[in-house]
Amino acid sequence: MPEKNETPPGEPQEPKVRTLDSRSLRGLAHPLRIQLLRALRMSGPATASQLAERLGESSGATSYHLRQLAAHGFIEEAPEHGKGRERWWKPSHDGTRLDDSLSFDDSPETRGAAEVFLAEIMKIHTQELSSWLGESVDWSPAWRGSSDLSDFTLRLTAEQTHELVHKLHELINSYRDLPPAENPEDVETVRFHTHAFPRRNAE
Repeated sequence: MPEKNETPPGEPQEPKVRTLDSRSLRGLAHPLRIQLLRALRMSGPATASQLAERLGESSGATSYHLRQLAAHGFIEEAPEHGKGRERWWKPSHDGTRLDDSLSFDDSPETRGAAEVFLAEIMKIHTQELSSWLGESVDWSPAWRGSSDLSDFTLRLTAEQTHELVHKLHELINSYRDLPPAENPEDVETVRFHTHAFPRRNAE
């Protein structure tokens, strides 16, 4: 069942984010399942056949893994799309959050699932950035000038780092419900990646 949205009227809608537990993590931690869920979140409802063509997989494989995603509550049927025999699927949440403790769980299966999940997310981020760098020449100067590829090094405590990451997320989410643009043709889907991690200086 979809989560109840309790955001007061008139305030920005908070994205529905599912925090993974050990069971749901193991249900998601497969490269094709992560790609299928990402495709549905990025491009909207689709059928197993449509996703198979998009991802270069067989419809049998996409159909099986879509059913597994549904069984673990990541996606649900979208009966409002299409009237044929084939099922349409849509995501049940806007995003997914991994509890860091699962990477250090007592269960080897859970730790392994966390490794698969994080490796696939890193792969997706790398692919998206690489695609942008290769295709940026086809975009307007305004869009090329609006893109960003930066890194920063700060001296912070773990608590300060957590606070900064939270503020970054809040700021990005505050742009979800901006008033409609005067010219809808100026609007594009924009991806933001954030990475924050400690490192020790080399001796």
